[in-house]
Amino acid sequence: MKIEALVHLVSVIYVVSVLLGMHEAVHGRLLSAKDKPSPKNAAATARWLVSQNSWGVLNTISGELGGAPFGNVVSFSDGEPGKGSGIPYFYLTTLDPTARNAGKDQRASLTISEHPIGTCGKVDPENPTCAKITLTGKLRYANGSPKEKEIAKKALFSKHPEMKYWPKGHNFQFFKLDIENIFLIDWFGGPKPLTVDQYLQAKLTEHAFNL
Repeated sequence: MKIEALVHLVSVIYVVSVLLGMHEAVHGRLLSAKDKPSPKNAAATARWLVSQNSWGVLNTISGELGGAPFGNVVSFSDGEPGKGSGIPYFYLTTLDPTARNAGKDQRASLTISEHPIGTCGKVDPENPTCAKITLTGKLRYANGSPKEKEIAKKALFSKHPEMKYWPKGHNFQFFKLDIENIFLIDWFGGPKPLTVDQYLQAKLTEHAFNL
């Protein structure tokens, strides 16, 4: 019983520390606890994480490194503010290894943490109460149609206006991640079961997009 009581006390301390730090500003952004979906709603939490973040680590398979995984910090967007689709779009150049890797092997994953959003409080980013998600799938050109390219352009340029002025000679192209698998941790108890359909069909309230 003493061990069970100790485990319960540790869990309570974690939760309290998260709540006490929820209102801290990070990189000029301020979100409160009410902006974050309940950990019980895995689909909403996953969509919230993707919509609120502007960067993550995009991992590809590197032929230059003998097939080893190569992680790269990249900017992304899943849509214009309030219109996120859940599908990450990227603006990449083949001068960078990530786009070159995708041209030879489309397998990729995007890992995102709640910590940059500012709602993890003072807990460590690896703490289970500080949500994190890895989207795995295929990294492809977003050029299936003129409409798809326009969607990617609006999604990225609305969230990253600087991209409009990046060097034309570097041949930046729009990419998207076709999601095939989702790994989400947003509380104690291990990863949450979540299908791609559940993720894409989840709805977010308007306040979840406010920064």
